[in-house]
Amino acid sequence: NYLLGVGRADCTGPVAEIPLMGYANPDQVGGGLLMRLYSRAFIVADLDDSRRVVFVSADIGMVSQRLRLEVLKKLKSKYGELYRQDNVILSGTHTHSGPGGYFQYTLFWITSKGLIRPSLNAIVNGIVKSIDIAHQNMKRGRLFINKGIVENSQINRSPFSYLENPASERSRYSSNTDKEMVMLKMVEGNGQELGLISWFAVHPVSMNNTNHLVNSDNMGYASYLFEQEKNKGMLPGEGSFVAAFASSNLGDVSPNTKGPFCVNTGDSCDNPQSTCPVGGATMCMAMGPGSDMFDSTRIIGRNIFLKAKELYERASQEVTGPLSSAHQWVNMSDVSVELNATHTVKTCKPALGYSFAAGTIDGVGAFNFTQGSVEGDPFWDEIRDQLLGEPSNETKACHKPKPILFSTGEMTRPHPWHPDIVDVQIAAIGSLAIIAVPGEFTTMSGRRLREAVKREFDSHGTPRMDVVIAGLCNVYTHYITTYEEYQVQRYEAASTIYGPHTLSAYIQLYRGLARAIATNTVQDLPRGPEPPVFNIGNLTLVPALTADRVPTNKTFGDVLQEVRQQYRAREVAEVTFVGANPRSSAENATEHNFLTVERYASTSDRWHVVQNDASWDTRFYWTKGLFGRSNVTIEWHIPPGTERGVYRIRYFGHYRKKLSSNRAVSIPFEGTSSAFEITTP
Repeated sequence: NYLLGVGRADCTGPVAEIPLMGYANPDQVGGGLLMRLYSRAFIVADLDDSRRVVFVSADIGMVSQRLRLEVLKKLKSKYGELYRQDNVILSGTHTHSGPGGYFQYTLFWITSKGLIRPSLNAIVNGIVKSIDIAHQNMKRGRLFINKGIVENSQINRSPFSYLENPASERSRYSSNTDKEMVMLKMVEGNGQELGLISWFAVHPVSMNNTNHLVNSDNMGYASYLFEQEKNKGMLPGEGSFVAAFASSNLGDVSPNTKGPFCVNTGDSCDNPQSTCPVGGATMCMAMGPGSDMFDSTRIIGRNIFLKAKELYERASQEVTGPLSSAHQWVNMSDVSVELNATHTVKTCKPALGYSFAAGTIDGVGAFNFTQGSVEGDPFWDEIRDQLLGEPSNETKACHKPKPILFSTGEMTRPHPWHPDIVDVQIAAIGSLAIIAVPGEFTTMSGRRLREAVKREFDSHGTPRMDVVIAGLCNVYTHYITTYEEYQVQRYEAASTIYGPHTLSAYIQLYRGLARAIATNTVQDLPRGPEPPVFNIGNLTLVPALTADRVPTNKTFGDVLQEVRQQYRAREVAEVTFVGANPRSSAENATEHNFLTVERYASTSDRWHVVQNDASWDTRFYWTKGLFGRSNVTIEWHIPPGTERGVYRIRYFGHYRKKLSSNRAVSIPFEGTSSAFEITTP
C-alpha cells in the first residue's frame, strides 16, 4: 500500500514557426496542430509519507538539462525539500513533432534557432502543473505490474551494428529489438482506477520529417486511446485517468516496420551503409505499415495501446516494499572504467562522428553523408577546421575508430556545445527499479545495463527486482551503443558522444547507484559536480512576432472557403478562415483551444462541443502569407460511427495589434463555419 497521485497538464507551447525537435531538419518548423502535448506525472509515497518518488513522462523530444534545472527550481520554491534531484525523474517520450528551443548547449541551440523562451516556459510550466495536480490528489492505493510481448510494431534500424555483438550474447535473445512492454497499474484503495505507466522501446517517428503539425506521434496516440476509453464522455485532455506511454532503450528501434526503401526506385536499401544506387543515402527511407504517416502513427499507436490494455486488465502481481532513490552528477568526459583487474579505460570529451550527419532511415541528413563511415573526408574536414577548429590529437585518439566531424567537447563559443556533467539516477518502488538514462540506449546496450543492475541488486540481498529503463531523462547526450556496435560507426555509434567506453562507464555508475539503494547507503554517495547554467540571451532566429493583418474588406475569423452542406463518415470536413499567428495565442495561455467541432441539439437549442484541437480527428493548419496576413484551415476527419446530425466547426485565435512602437496586445477573436449535416454514420 502506498499514497498515489496522478496528474496531466498541457505542455504544447507555440505551434507555429518554431523548429520541431528531433530530426534536426531546419526546414521542419511548426505550422499547426494535430494533437496536444501533455506532461503526465505520477507520485508514489510511503503511507507514513517519509519517502516519495515522482515519475514524469512528457510528450517532448527529450528532457534537456536546462528544462530539468528550471523544473527543480520551481518545485523547490513550492515544496521545499519534498521534490529533489534524486526522487524526481523527468522522461521525454521522444516524439519528433514537438517544438524545440529549450536547450542551453550550443549544438541543440543551433538546430532549434536559439533558446526560445515561450517553448521552454510551456514545458516547464506543464511539467510543474502536472506534478501539482498529482500532489494535490494523493490517495491511498495499490500498484500492480505486468509484462507482455508487443508484436508488429518495431524493427532494428541498424541490424548490421547489432550483428557486431558477440554471437554468444545474441543467441540468448530471440529478436534484435526488445519486444517486452512493462506496465505499472495504479488503483485507489476503493478500486477507483488512477492510471498507468507503460515502458516500451520504439522511436516515435511514425510521423516523418516532412510533417509540420505539432503532435505526440505513436506513443501519444496510445495515451490518447487509453485515456479516451477510461475518461468516458470527456474531451481529449480532460478526465482524471492518466495513461503514460514512456520511452525506453529505443536507440536502434524504428516503428517503420516495412523497412528501408529507395524513395526514387522502390528497391530495398537494407545494407550496411543504408545507401541507394541512385541518389545515395538521402534516398533511403523506412516506411511504416500505413498508407501514409498519419495512418502508420495510428496503426503502431493502436498496437501499443491494445497490448497495454490487455496487460492492464490482467495485472495481478502487486508491487510492495520500500521506496528509495539515488542520483549523482558525473563528468562523463572523464570517467575511468575498470574493465577487469588489469585493464582500465576512459571516456572521452564529447564528439560527433561523420555518420551523425547521415541521419537514419527514419530521417536522412541534409548532405550526402553515409552511415558506417570510419574514414573522414578532406573536404568536410577542411570546412570544419576553418569554421569550428580541428579536433585535438587526444580527442581523435580517444574516439577511434570514429572519424570526428564535430569535436563538440572542445567547442565552447558562445557556450559549450555539449554537456560534460550528466545525471545518473535510479528510483526503486518496492520491487521495481526505474533506471533513468540520459539518452538513447540501443537494444543490446539496454539489455547489458538492465542485467548489470539486476545482478547488483541480487548480490546485495535484493533479489527478484524488475528493472526497467526510462529513456531520454534529465539531460540529452544522444546515443549509447555497445563497444562492438561502436566499431562500425553507423548513426547511433557516431552519436555515442563520450567515446567507445560510454556504455561501460554508465554500467559502472548505475551499478554504484543500485548498490547504494540495496545496502541503504544512498546518503554516502558523492553528489558530484553541479551542472552549469548559461546566461543565454533572447537572440533567436525565430521570426519576430509582428502585427497580424487582414485582406481588404475582411476581418479576423471570416470564412474564406466554406464547408460543404453534407458529409458522410470517413469524409473530411474542411473550412478556411482569415487567421492570425497562433503564437499570438500561445503567449496568452497554454490552455487555449484553437478549434472545436460542435453538434446541434434541437431539444435544448444548444451547440455541444464534441471534438477539440487535442483530438486525433482534427487538424489545424496555419499558412503564413505576406504583410502579416495568414490563413487557418481546419480539417475534421469524420470518424466512422459519428452520430448523424447537424455540426459546425469553430476557430479561436488572437491577433496581435500594435499600440505604439514598443507595445502590442493580443486580442481574441473567433470564426464559425456554416452548419453542415452528417448523413450516414
